[in-house]
Amino acid sequence: MSTIVVCPLASIAETAVRHGAKEMVSLIAEKQDFHRPGVIRAERHLKLAMNDIGFAGTGGLIAPSEAHVAQLIEFVRDWDQSAPLIVHCWMGVSRSPAAAVIAILALNPDEDDAALAQRLRKVAPHATPNTRLIEIGDRMLQRDGRLVAAMKAIGRGADTDGRASFSIELNR
Repeated sequence: MSTIVVCPLASIAETAVRHGAKEMVSLIAEKQDFHRPGVIRAERHLKLAMNDIGFAGTGGLIAPSEAHVAQLIEFVRDWDQSAPLIVHCWMGVSRSPAAAVIAILALNPDEDDAALAQRLRKVAPHATPNTRLIEIGDRMLQRDGRLVAAMKAIGRGADTDGRASFSIELNR
C-alpha cells in the first residue's frame, strides 16, 4: 500500500529519511523559511504558500484557495507511489491532515468519506483538518458535501504539542 506521512515542519528531515520518502508537500506561510531535506528532489517538492485560516485572507494572510488545491491534486496524481509522500505544515494538525485527505480522495475517488474520516481520527487523534481546504477539496473533487460532513462528524482533534506525526495508507 502507498503511504502518506504527515508531520510538523520541525521533523521533516528525520521523517523523510526514516520513511525513505522522495517527495514532499509543504503547506506553510509564505515567508516561512526552511530547508528542504536532501533526500527530496526540488522538482518533487510542492510548496503551497498559505496560512492556517478558514476565511478569505486579509492583510498579509493568505487563505487556502482553489489554486492551492488544484496544484496539490495535480502533484499527487503525478506521485509514483514507490515511496511514502511527506505532507507537512507548521504543526501537522490542520493544513497537512486536510491535504492528506484530499490527496487520498484524488487518488482513490471511490473511497468512502466517512470511513476515511474515521481512519484519520484513529491514526491522528490530534488532527483538526483545515475547514477551508476541506470545503475546497470537497467541491473540486465533486464529493457533494460528503467530505465536509465526514470531517464535521469527527470533530476537533485532541490537544497536542505539535510534535505528533502519523501515517495514513491509501486503500486500493
